[in-house]
Amino acid sequence: QVQLVESGGGSVQDGGSLRLSCTASGITSVTNCMGWFRQAPGKQREGVATIYIGGGSGNPYYRDSVKGRFTISQDMAKNTVYLQMNSLEPEDTAMYSCAAGGSFCGLAPWAYNYWGQGTQVTVSS
Repeated sequence: QVQLVESGGGSVQDGGSLRLSCTASGITSVTNCMGWFRQAPGKQREGVATIYIGGGSGNPYYRDSVKGRFTISQDMAKNTVYLQMNSLEPEDTAMYSCAAGGSFCGLAPWAYNYWGQGTQVTVSS
């Protein structure tokens, strides 16, 4: 069973930065993708950034609104995926959740089987 534990959320001012971490346990060879999703109150969950962790190279995926501001990276020696968030905006305020899945590393939540509890990110203007 894959378990995911997030950390690094918090409250920042408009333009600030945060780094989220997601450490996984129980990862197997069929778990090829990890990523970050977010859900704001009254809105649907949406993909933020995802990455292929199965070895070799693969371009990460980003939603358009975070391109150039957010960077996803991995350190699989530590079974950890990071999300560096710069130039944060109030519109980025949401519960951010880490997810892991099998074969499709895109931004669609349905492709991911395992989810963490989430960490709150609040950006004030």
